[in-house]
Amino acid sequence: MKKFWNWARDEESGVRTLYLDGVIAEESWFDDDVTPKAFKADLTAGEGDIVIWLNSPGGDCIAASQIYAMLMDYKGNVTVKIDGIAASAASVIAMAGTTVLMAPTALMMIHNPLTVAIGDTEEMMKAIAMLDEVKESIINAYEIKTGLSRAKLSHLMDGETWMNANKAIELGFADDLIEDEKKRFAETEDEISFAFSRRAVTNSLLSKVNRKLPIKPSENKTTEKMYPVESLEKRLSLIQH
Repeated sequence: MKKFWNWARDEESGVRTLYLDGVIAEESWFDDDVTPKAFKADLTAGEGDIVIWLNSPGGDCIAASQIYAMLMDYKGNVTVKIDGIAASAASVIAMAGTTVLMAPTALMMIHNPLTVAIGDTEEMMKAIAMLDEVKESIINAYEIKTGLSRAKLSHLMDGETWMNANKAIELGFADDLIEDEKKRFAETEDEISFAFSRRAVTNSLLSKVNRKLPIKPSENKTTEKMYPVESLEKRLSLIQH
């Protein structure tokens, strides 16, 4: 059986990662239940939070519905990371994410469902009615995630709406951008360096005044008064805050 998914596991963190890359259900789920059973077996083979890297132009809406349902029913948190495109049926799968993140260059696309029908007028009308119901089922997933009205979502699907990451976040289809770990690490390093430098300066100053400092003697006394370093530390602490 040809799979359109692949699982990996980070041995250090224990986080499981699912890669959905390419057309969903390259081998159809319509005529057998081997594929959904195999996917569910892989999904439930472990536990804990999972990360899904999603890059797909779409595929079978029934397959997408089953994957969506399985992920929604999964006990752990599901983080969806769209690094390329989540179009058509793939956008439905994305809606199952506890958190949906997109690369700044990623795209999402939603549109009305499509089918091929052959027959007379009655058969065509049946096909239209079927597509209407499929559309309503897809809107259910979009509505749960975005909170947008069904009329608004229907309008977006009618227009075959393409969304960059910022637009997807604005409309509620995604939650945030994929974080630049290198940049975050560099910023953390800068914060640590700054904190260390400030502490180093303070320590250096205190070391210089670590001995008691003399104060100008009073006119009627010949002995020199000494200023304790603890008082200086308190004052420095007040300056820092």
